Amino acid sequence: MMIRGVYVRYRTVLVLAPHTDDAELGCGGLMARMIEEGAEVYVAAFSTAEESLPEGVPNDSLKNEFYRAMSIIDVPQKHLFVYNYPVRRFSYYRQEVLEDLVKLRQRIRPDLILLPSSYDIHQDHKVIHQEGLRAFKDYSVLGYELPWNNVAFSTQAFFDLQDRHMQRKWDALQAYRSQIELQRPYFTQGFINGLAKLRGTQIKAEWAEAFEVLRVIL
Repeated sequence: MMIRGVYVRYRTVLVLAPHTDDAELGCGGLMARMIEEGAEVYVAAFSTAEESLPEGVPNDSLKNEFYRAMSIIDVPQKHLFVYNYPVRRFSYYRQEVLEDLVKLRQRIRPDLILLPSSYDIHQDHKVIHQEGLRAFKDYSVLGYELPWNNVAFSTQAFFDLQDRHMQRKWDALQAYRSQIELQRPYFTQGFINGLAKLRGTQIKAEWAEAFEVLRVIL
């Protein structure tokens, strides 16, 4: 793929997701595109957010939904890592999170890290952003966009997407029946497509996902 006229081939990509649906929401289209182009994509989800489930829903619902969503995007299960940090309390476990990130770095040696942007105000997302930058301080890192958590966003990198990538992203999100049941406004096809259409319009493409450039090593 092209970044400012330079062709960059990302062969191994690690997506850091504070919660089990953040990877698909923030960069599901790019994940689909990269896998199609031959990259190995790994995803680490740090919480299954059991406390955020609707009443009466089994505690392992989000974990199971995550596995189904990742299979739709074609991420192999052996490339998935699921941790059990308590939702909204990551700040109490910063050192443990950092140690898990260092283990991922040593195991995967990725070319590119995708994580929540510096504009994300969610308390768990901020921890993954800060500790992710610390663990991967000499790696290329991009911050993905989750507008409902952002007071601003710096669109410094764009990846254009095709219809098939957007469809794969939406199909993956539909695996999260527990979240759709909660009627979250960002869990609709209208919102997902609307944001991608906006970002695509900015670069004269039909669809795109935008990212904050935190560090690019060429």
